[in-house]
Amino acid sequence: MTGFEITGASAADMELFRVWAEEEGWNPGESDRFAFAVADPAGFLVGRIDGEPVASLSAVRYGAGFGFIGFYIVRPALRGQGYGMRLWHAGMNRLEDRLVGLDGVVDQQANYRASGFRRAWNNVRHEGVPGAAAAGTEEAALLGGAELVDAARLPFELLAAYDRRFFPEARDAFLSAWTGLPGRTAVAAVRDGRIEGFGVIRPCSGAARIGPLYAATPGIAAALLHRLARHAPDGVVAVDVPDANPAATALMAGLGLVPVFEAARMYTGPAPDLDLAGLYGVTSLELG
Repeated sequence: MTGFEITGASAADMELFRVWAEEEGWNPGESDRFAFAVADPAGFLVGRIDGEPVASLSAVRYGAGFGFIGFYIVRPALRGQGYGMRLWHAGMNRLEDRLVGLDGVVDQQANYRASGFRRAWNNVRHEGVPGAAAAGTEEAALLGGAELVDAARLPFELLAAYDRRFFPEARDAFLSAWTGLPGRTAVAAVRDGRIEGFGVIRPCSGAARIGPLYAATPGIAAALLHRLARHAPDGVVAVDVPDANPAATALMAGLGLVPVFEAARMYTGPAPDLDLAGLYGVTSLELG
């Protein structure tokens, strides 16, 4: 490993991470890196050989007690030579004494278990052009009295408080960037001043991805998904659906979206207490 060093990622490195993720078939968001960078500016690591980037990892701290591992990529020609493990240990050391989560691709899950991670559920990516949940069903009927509004018009503290039901720690800076970046659309379902659903769609290298997707009922989730899908260039969307919410899986099947990819949500300790019944699509497989 002569000449191998680990440093913090630069802005150019973050774009390189996106390119590598695209080459892995992960369908990264075109502007995700701008929101990632504000989540924890020091949380992105790059391994270099003689100055050349060859490996990536994110080890992002949230609050005082949670962390998330992502972007674990070693360039194909250099795999199996120990570079990834050096970077892995650097990232895990950064998250020492925290509960740590990750979304592990199938062929790496045994390695993650060996490092102390245990599966909580699978996030299954469903993709396609959403059809009607039921023939003749109107948006108003799906919403059951709630109303869809531009999330940018809501007080941000309401959105942030709602997001905390589905994520272990506050992540206000990330959430603000994630919802407000150019080219994205964020929609909320509101009833009597209360948020009962929320979703964001963003342009990606392939299908436009929806995440997060939160909803109090399957009908609200369907209405949000249809409204957001209007902003997909070709109508094709992808949602990373937790199989711990059977209603979400059933909804995707009913809309004609099909599974194309999966990763296991894994934690180093007990899974955090989240509103899984309202979680129809996770925000990001890279940052949780």
